[in-house]
Amino acid sequence: MPQTERTEKAPDAAEAARRARFGTLPERVRVEDTVEERPATVPDPARDAYNEDEWLVRNCL
Repeated sequence: MPQTERTEKAPDAAEAARRARFGTLPERVRVEDTVEERPATVPDPARDAYNEDEWLVRNCL
């Protein structure tokens, strides 16, 4: 019991170091800083184009 009274009355060096390092919370992160905005890419018309030969190869062979 005397040991707990001593630590409550006189903080040691380790406790002072902890309070100096972790005594305050970090600054808040704004919502604007959490979102990344990038422009959309232009759709490629050749990607979705219908190709008769490709359809035959994929479905009939």
